[in-house]
Amino acid sequence: MLLPYHDEESGILTVSRLNQQIKTLLESHFPFVWVQGEISNFRVPSSGHFYFTLKDERSQISAVFFRQQNRFLRFLPQAGMQVICQARVGVYEPKGEYQVIVEVMEPAGVGALQLAFEQLKKKLEAEGLFDQARKKPLPLCPQNVCIVTSRTGAAIRDILKIFQRSPYPISATILPVAVQGPDARFEITEAIEAANNLSRIHEWDLMIVTRGGGSIEDLWPFNEEMVARAIAGSSIPTISAVGHEIDFTISDLAADLRMPTPSAAAQWVVGGLEKFHRDLHGCRDRMAQVVRQRVDTLYLKLKFLGSRIIHPQRRLEDLRLLLDDRLERIERAINRRIEKCSTLCAHLGDRLLYLNPDAQIQRRRAELNRECKELMLQQQRIFDGCRLEFEQAASRLEALSPLGVLNRGYSITYKAAGRKLVRKFSEVAPGEKVMVQLADGLLECCVESSRADDER
Repeated sequence: MLLPYHDEESGILTVSRLNQQIKTLLESHFPFVWVQGEISNFRVPSSGHFYFTLKDERSQISAVFFRQQNRFLRFLPQAGMQVICQARVGVYEPKGEYQVIVEVMEPAGVGALQLAFEQLKKKLEAEGLFDQARKKPLPLCPQNVCIVTSRTGAAIRDILKIFQRSPYPISATILPVAVQGPDARFEITEAIEAANNLSRIHEWDLMIVTRGGGSIEDLWPFNEEMVARAIAGSSIPTISAVGHEIDFTISDLAADLRMPTPSAAAQWVVGGLEKFHRDLHGCRDRMAQVVRQRVDTLYLKLKFLGSRIIHPQRRLEDLRLLLDDRLERIERAINRRIEKCSTLCAHLGDRLLYLNPDAQIQRRRAELNRECKELMLQQQRIFDGCRLEFEQAASRLEALSPLGVLNRGYSITYKAAGRKLVRKFSEVAPGEKVMVQLADGLLECCVESSRADDER
């Protein structure tokens, strides 16, 4: 049995009103909850919001993580990932669907920072950013070094202390930056880019990106993607020395060389100078020994040749005799060459007289005149033949021309309406107008009667 209809005051709700009351009820009873589940159906539209489903082995619930909150997330959620979310329960009124609105998300079983580290490492490694083939060779003798670090940190003090103890001159330029905090990644990136822009002026041999030890949160600016890309894109060879020996960052992988501590990086620079100077002194000693051996060998050779050398006066006399002989031979050769050239010149003169250009020009001019006359005669014959053919064709055309027939007294008759040619008397009727074409004009006539030739 159907109940009679009552209005809202009788307790009947509209769909919108029902959804609104459910929304108020749920949101007031579940302001914030912690929920754990597996991510599925994860998608990120152009708005930047995260839409996904949280599920376990028996149930699932829709979830949304708005862009204003997810932009602070250290890692990228993926389908199949177990997460713990702090969320509030909400209802999407237009569809009557309830969902959780995520405010905070943490991976279940692993830290967010460690997960973000592994994700970024895998991404940059796939791009080839850590390949040894793209790493730049380090200088053998780095004497002009720029250091990207905190101005007041322990790292810069340790580095400068080692540099000051070095017996070799080392120029160090400090580019001070914040090495922890939310703005550190921007300052470190800008400092690396500034060092590359100024490298032509300061001619830095090496850049050290460093800081002392700390927690993973303190070291996190050196795990940022923009810092890693700035280090990998640096035209200056770069050493990364972040934290203690057990610490490992993305910057260490992107740099051309990783040092476990700031002091180790400074010691590497000093050690390179010491090795360079040892090698230089060793090369100097070996070069001096080689030069001495070479001088001794040349001295012995000179002494041996001195015992075999001829007296300069005798040698000079022999050279004079040889010079006189060579001069006589050269003179004879020149005379023979002159005689041969004279004979050739006389022969060419005779040929030139035979091939006198004036005579050849006269012969060619006579031939040209003869050819021109022949051409004119041939042209005249062609013109006469064409004129005769033209006159004959004109005569034939004149004989066949309708105007010629009209001149002999004939005429052409047309109907006035439509100018149709009249060939038979039966084609016109009495009273019909016709036009008669004569040789010198046109007659407009009216037919009074018509008959056949046998009716006359």
